[in-house]
Amino acid sequence: MKRKIININEEKCNGCGLCINACHEGALILENGKAKLISDSYCDGLGDCLPQCPTNAITIEEREAEAYDEELVKENLKKKANSQNQASAHPSIHSGCPGSRAMSIKKSTDSITQEQAQVQPLTSELQQWPCQIKLVPVNAPYFDNCDLLIAADCTAYAYANIHKDFMKNRITLIGCPKLDDGDYSQKLAAILSNNNINSVKILRMEVPCCGGIVNAVKTALIQSGKMIPWSIVVIGTNGEVLQS
Repeated sequence: MKRKIININEEKCNGCGLCINACHEGALILENGKAKLISDSYCDGLGDCLPQCPTNAITIEEREAEAYDEELVKENLKKKANSQNQASAHPSIHSGCPGSRAMSIKKSTDSITQEQAQVQPLTSELQQWPCQIKLVPVNAPYFDNCDLLIAADCTAYAYANIHKDFMKNRITLIGCPKLDDGDYSQKLAAILSNNNINSVKILRMEVPCCGGIVNAVKTALIQSGKMIPWSIVVIGTNGEVLQS
């Protein structure tokens, strides 16, 4: 049948993921850093995703397409919800890769000599493991009464003093909204809802696709229903702080 349906221009798409959050039918995913329509039958053609696209990569066109199937959409959304609930229901159970085992990291200065102290050696300020948003357990004990840093992973390479200036005394979560599949907002909302978080600082790059991590945090704050102090710091590609 011929009907209205979205079209995604891959050349314009920057993979920010904002359209995925805006689509109420769950019809969009990120694949290889680009937004992609899962199936014509999931798209109602109303274009809720259009206003969210910062590069105008999404348009509505009229073409031959499968009919919109509300039952398939409900089934798809239910599967996604079940998957997210299962991930949240067993946060303390570790299986698979040993590298994703949750642990706190405590630093000791006992072995630092007086001479070393005078030259102020660089030390890691990472307070916990894992630090990837996708891997961190929702109910990890280090979230209790913490200040949270949610950083785009490129910021660690662009800003040389990230450990001292931003990570110190904070629990750090990192991710890339352009390259990582899926949406961070549900996971972050679960972390905020299930823990006593004091504040949230977002560290992002100036590039447009980094807006996805900011949008995910905003959505998570709304979904958690908690009025937590939060702020955004923007790092330029030249390593300078452009906004704080």
